[in-house]
Amino acid sequence: MFDPKSFLASVPAQPGVYRMFNQAEQVIYVGKAKDLKKRLSSYFRQQLDSVKTRALVAQIASIDITATHSETEALILENNLIKQFMPKYNVLLRDDKSYPYILISEHKHPRISSHRGPRKHSGQYFGPYPNAGAVWQSLKSLQKIFPIRQCEDGFYRARTRPCLQYQLKLCSAPCVGKISDEDYAEQVQLASLFLSGKNQQVVEQLVQKMNLASEQLAFEQAASFRDQITALRKVQEQQYVSGEHAELDIIGFAKSAQVAVVHVLFVRQQKILGSKSYYPKVPANTEPEEVLSAFLLQFYLSGGGGQQIPPEIIVPLALDDAESLADAVSEAAGRKVRIIAAKRGEKSQYLSLAQKNAELACDSRQSAGQKMQLRYSALQLLLGLSDHIKRMECFDISHTMGQATIASCVVFDGEGPYKQEYRRYNVTGITGGDDYAAMQFALQKRYSRLTDETKIPDIIFIDGGQGQLNIALAQFAHWPHQKMPLLIGIAKGISRKPGLETLILGDSGKQLHLPGDSPALHLIQQIRDEAHRFAITGHRSKRGKSMSKSPLENIAGVGEKRRQALLQYLGGLQGVLKASVAELSSVPGISRQQAEKIYQACHNK
Repeated sequence: MFDPKSFLASVPAQPGVYRMFNQAEQVIYVGKAKDLKKRLSSYFRQQLDSVKTRALVAQIASIDITATHSETEALILENNLIKQFMPKYNVLLRDDKSYPYILISEHKHPRISSHRGPRKHSGQYFGPYPNAGAVWQSLKSLQKIFPIRQCEDGFYRARTRPCLQYQLKLCSAPCVGKISDEDYAEQVQLASLFLSGKNQQVVEQLVQKMNLASEQLAFEQAASFRDQITALRKVQEQQYVSGEHAELDIIGFAKSAQVAVVHVLFVRQQKILGSKSYYPKVPANTEPEEVLSAFLLQFYLSGGGGQQIPPEIIVPLALDDAESLADAVSEAAGRKVRIIAAKRGEKSQYLSLAQKNAELACDSRQSAGQKMQLRYSALQLLLGLSDHIKRMECFDISHTMGQATIASCVVFDGEGPYKQEYRRYNVTGITGGDDYAAMQFALQKRYSRLTDETKIPDIIFIDGGQGQLNIALAQFAHWPHQKMPLLIGIAKGISRKPGLETLILGDSGKQLHLPGDSPALHLIQQIRDEAHRFAITGHRSKRGKSMSKSPLENIAGVGEKRRQALLQYLGGLQGVLKASVAELSSVPGISRQQAEKIYQACHNK
């Protein structure tokens, strides 16, 4: 038993971070404190108002503390430990994808393109944009206004004549000198001003150029500038233009009984670039202020998203630790960042919009969650299970005429797809096209070394008929664990149409035919279709790689230099494929023995 009195006697009254462990020595909570002694003492009072805190304290077996120099240091360390241990009772932000930017490079003829990840390339970055779709839409609009190249450097260097983009008036073809370096640089500067939000300045410069060209009787050039102005004004009409604030992040928040949503509205260059909803994993009975604080901490300090931190972050609630959070975020940004709760003016209007989007996302998520729970309950009732279904897995096999065989395993937890646990298996050592052997291979790979009993599924679905199910039953005949999963085969009907599936229960062999509107059938179809999608995606990728691979690459003893010599002396790959053993051995560096190997490999012998 944990003794709080003796533990608290040695805790210092200074800033720091604490980790709480359960009996299994797992970290169940990470917290920070301005005063460790006061904060940790609050957990062990006789009366605790929070249900969540009572549940947490009941599981504490030990506590580790790390003292820091300041509360800001404690915040940063807390964020790192949460990312490392993913504790059960912390609010966890699971989305750490990087954000895309628009990059104008620093080449002689700069390229405008999408960029994601570390800023390794020199040039101007604009963003971040909430998703790739927003970037591509912006690039498409830019291409209609400014004829700047968007092609890859390799394609650009290899040009000897203009490409189709020039014919469509989407590029000025600087690669072959169709535009002077000075004029191209002017177009790049205008694009940079446009992306910086200085649209009116761009229009004024284009109007001046159009008037000057008209005075010089260069009417074609004037018409070109006129078309640019028209396209620019059309794009301006389609954009969301903000008022005076150049850079803001506006945080909306909504929470229901089971779902918490944080909606972030991105304002950059005085316009709304877009927004994105996040669904952090929130322990039960967590207060909204704690969710928001944890989100801000993980979102802005993790660095995994690569997002640009704006000077101001607008939040819907007044946070007790807003000052310390702002200090930590400022340290990460390298400049002053404010976290404020706006109550009036333009920022308040933005906040109202973010709040509305958060509420809509919350309602949508909750509705989808309720539908999923209905399906789980229907399946549980259908199978006569006494406990709730916590984990299901489904297997499928995909190949083309026995080639490039891939087995997939998808996992559904109690809330639906759990993609972190999805697995693909590269099936080897079997006769091509033997689906039974492939299924045995996948099941053996999946469960032969399973030691964590919490990952034993309640139900295993096998996409196939009685034959595939028999393979699974044989695999589990000597199952070493106490918990035994229920095996179910999913056999397609004669017409293979959805709704005509037959379920074969592995323990009894009983066959079930469910009506097309059954929620249980919809759940089974969903996990089966997901397994099929995951398998065929992997199979197509593997098949594509094998089709694009030269048959010469898999021959032992034939390296890159010998491959180059073969292609050079025999006139390419077709010449190698048509060559006899004698012709192959006449190539410098190729012995008779190697020529025979090459001939056999090229003719599948």
